[in-house]
Amino acid sequence: MGNENKIWTGLKYLSLLLAVFVVLFPPYVIVVNAFKTKEEFFNKTSMQLPDSFVNFGNFVEAFRQADMGTAFGNTLIIVVVTLLLNILLGSAFCYAVGRFQFRFRGLLVGLFLFATIIPQITTQVVNYKTILSLGLTNNLMGPVLLYIGADILQIYIYLQFIRNIPYELDESALLEGASLFRIYATIIFPLLAPATATIVILKTINIYNDMFVPFLYLPRAEHVVVSTSLMRFFGTNSGDWQMVSSAILIIMIPTAVMYLFLQRYIFAGVTNGAVK
Repeated sequence: MGNENKIWTGLKYLSLLLAVFVVLFPPYVIVVNAFKTKEEFFNKTSMQLPDSFVNFGNFVEAFRQADMGTAFGNTLIIVVVTLLLNILLGSAFCYAVGRFQFRFRGLLVGLFLFATIIPQITTQVVNYKTILSLGLTNNLMGPVLLYIGADILQIYIYLQFIRNIPYELDESALLEGASLFRIYATIIFPLLAPATATIVILKTINIYNDMFVPFLYLPRAEHVVVSTSLMRFFGTNSGDWQMVSSAILIIMIPTAVMYLFLQRYIFAGVTNGAVK
């Protein structure tokens, strides 16, 4: 029995080490290649360390070639507008569904779930024709319109928080003469701060990392975002890989920092609303 426990313990640690390797190997390759000169990149393997970790010329050149100033600006506009609309519409919808009884209430939530399980690739033709008919191709508001679509995780998080807010708060406010809108704006929404923080983090990372939507709907150079800026380093038959690594590292830094400092809000937002 003791030998079996040791074997299982060894297997568990081995699986953990394997998982750590799988997670850390890609960032390691990116970091070591981001500091290599072009000559080093071709003369060394991708696993070998660069001669110097103070070779920041790649980062300056990558930032310039990819026009990352414009890319970060466009991405920021898309993220901010999307978050404002998502938070406003999502919290208001969940307030109505979570606080009031009306016909087809369950159906509305079910439709969000149904929209989520439909493979996105099957709706791309319709989505593209819709955005085209609205004149929003090559317009930053085109991706915004797509990003504020059905998001069952957002609905779930907000609903769980709202259902755990005592209804007595609403009743007391109604007795004081407060309107439903004022109750939502001054009582309910401030209490949804942890849920809102969670949604902001998850939605920001999702938009920040998405390449498909910007590539399809924002083909013009002036509408480049951080994900599509990487494509500027690739030619027809080759890519400038040390520049790509530098650009990837630049793009990774904001999300990595945000996640490290705000990860507790993700876990709190997903779990706190599920328990009383």
